[in-house]
Amino acid sequence: MLAKCVLIDGRAGSGKTELARSVAAAWPDVQVVHLDDVYPGWDGLAAGSADVPDILIRHRWRAWNWDTAALGEWQPLDPERPLVIEGVGAISQASRSLADTAVWMDLDSRTRKERALGRDGDAFAPHWDRWAAQEVAFIDHEHPDTLADLVLDGRSAADAFAIARVALGI
Repeated sequence: MLAKCVLIDGRAGSGKTELARSVAAAWPDVQVVHLDDVYPGWDGLAAGSADVPDILIRHRWRAWNWDTAALGEWQPLDPERPLVIEGVGAISQASRSLADTAVWMDLDSRTRKERALGRDGDAFAPHWDRWAAQEVAFIDHEHPDTLADLVLDGRSAADAFAIARVALGI
């Protein structure tokens, strides 16, 4: 198992990536894996989530090349350094016991959609509904919010980070 691992989960646009960036800026030597770099395409939420335990056990992850729609190179992780894994599907029944802390980011649907499409625009817009359906299926099956140590309001990244920082001791 890695030195210390934090899982950050929540639906698209809930503030996961911003929280991970804030944590990384404050936590020296932390490694960050964004599941957006792991999902094998727009229908790959379940597969990306299923990779999380393997990432934690084997200390590596395989990138997905969105341009070629093919698996990319293996990316090594240093088991002596802390790790943050963020993305929809990070917290599952299989991954939770392998991590020290799990954070669920919560935010209303309208704000999430505005944020996500404002950030990713035309790349995400045609896939929003099918991705949202995968999120619902994942949440209904895994209940990641109930597995989390912290449930944070995604409306304020600064507030979420302040709470997470205290909880993580960084």
